[in-house]
Amino acid sequence: MGNCVASGGGTTAVTAAGAGGEDGRRRGRRWKAPREEQLGSVPGRIFSNDGRSRTAAMFTQQGRKGINQDAMLVWDGIGGEEDVVLCGVFDGHGPHGHLVARRVRDALPLRLMSAVRASKAGLDMPAAAWRKAFARAYKAMDKDLRSHATLDCFCSGSTAVTVLKLGSDLYMANIGDSRAVLGSRDGAAGGMVAVQLTVDLKPDVPSEAERIKKCRGRVFALQDEPEVPRVWLPFDDAPGLAMARAFGDFCLKDYGVISVPEFFHWSLTEKDQFVILASDGVWDVLSNQEAVDIVSSSPSRSKAAKSLVEAANREWKTKYPTSKIDDCAVVCLYLDGKMDHERDSTASMDNISIDEGSVADPNDAQDQEPALTRNFTVRTVAGSAHEKVLAGAADAVVAGAAHDQNWSGLDGVTRVNSLVQLPRFSEEKAIG
Repeated sequence: MGNCVASGGGTTAVTAAGAGGEDGRRRGRRWKAPREEQLGSVPGRIFSNDGRSRTAAMFTQQGRKGINQDAMLVWDGIGGEEDVVLCGVFDGHGPHGHLVARRVRDALPLRLMSAVRASKAGLDMPAAAWRKAFARAYKAMDKDLRSHATLDCFCSGSTAVTVLKLGSDLYMANIGDSRAVLGSRDGAAGGMVAVQLTVDLKPDVPSEAERIKKCRGRVFALQDEPEVPRVWLPFDDAPGLAMARAFGDFCLKDYGVISVPEFFHWSLTEKDQFVILASDGVWDVLSNQEAVDIVSSSPSRSKAAKSLVEAANREWKTKYPTSKIDDCAVVCLYLDGKMDHERDSTASMDNISIDEGSVADPNDAQDQEPALTRNFTVRTVAGSAHEKVLAGAADAVVAGAAHDQNWSGLDGVTRVNSLVQLPRFSEEKAIG
């Protein structure tokens, strides 16, 4: 993976105190992984543009920049375990970003299963062991992309935010700028509080910029977009990647861009209601609190993800009428494991899939992805002990990275592509 490594393994463990903890009933259980060619028929696994499982709803909508490069996954009962669900959102960028995102969506869960089996501890692992398992899975996924026979990932890549709900615990891993946000009920005010569970890994995060510069990569913003730091090759003003970590993007893997995920652990309480996973097309125009309010006020859980995407699209048109709307993808995971009783013809309780080899994707076109300005946890109330725990854990997530207020809360919103241009290598210049 080049000559760069992340300081301290590139992971951060954040644990929120609360009810739950490790479930003794998980002791000794092993995941049963299907073969990749069997994924399309696995019950409980959904990855369509509009679908729902027994615990989650998902929706994505193509923007105005070409092909929809966002991909999503909900896998209820992953590995045959009823109390385990894996969710993910993957935002591709570059010429083949949509293919990279789909490949990660399909293969990353299998790499995680393999990593858990290799630990020989089954599902009964402490957070530290889960951190290692996610790190192994992400490393194996990037290796898979590098060696893929037909998929060109040299200047294409994908973000990945994944959440594994295991009983009363959430284990999360993230690279890039897709984001997970928790909706938790506020006991004092009776409303919902938004808590950002992951950190947007952008090039201007101090620790990220330091690593990139040590590996001879350059970090700077263009004059016409001074609020968008990008990663550049040491010898060429390309590709201008607007994130510090990603799958793929092998032109930059020797120059500081890594695929090592940040890891987070959250112990659930009865006040925690749902988790929103979304690509940056949503967070570009909606705050964490706005997203939580939209999902919590949706009259139908099965349509909550669609409601959030539609709200984001309206905001794009209102706030930035001259900008091209970005792709938006949302997964809403309900932590009580319940979904609406009504059923409709647009979704199924079991697997909903599209055979991408034989069925044309209605979103197919061509373009790249925009970048994202950070938007951290929105908190307007703090009263009970649980709210204080939420605030403390959220602060711990960004501790060490958000050293100053200018970095952690920019007012502007970036509406640009993740890549400025492809590298122009000459015969005299080596790439690493």
